[in-house]
Amino acid sequence: MRFCFAALAALALTIDAARGQKLFEACQSCHSLDPAKAGMAGPHLARLKGRVVGSAEGFDYSPAFRAAKAQGWVWDEARLAAYLADPDSVVKGGWMSAPGLDDAAERAAVAAFLLRP
Repeated sequence: MRFCFAALAALALTIDAARGQKLFEACQSCHSLDPAKAGMAGPHLARLKGRVVGSAEGFDYSPAFRAAKAQGWVWDEARLAAYLADPDSVVKGGWMSAPGLDDAAERAAVAAFLLRP
């Protein structure tokens, strides 16, 4: 019997993204997935994969996020996983009030959800 590891990996990512979507509900008091929704405490997180850090239109970022943007940082799996673990260690002074996620599986699930195509 042959296994298609690409299909298995895609299934795992889909399962993680579904779990991440549920976990993301706690973040929706500050973040939206709708780029048109303005006035929230945090920037929208739509189309996050590959997006330059601190670049959501219409959001007033902290100086730390503006500096990260100037350096060309982008959201990828590694950066988002580190940020979800400890936001202040990645963007010192970034104004993120929520603490990081302690559970690595939860971080991976939220990252899979936010970085989905």
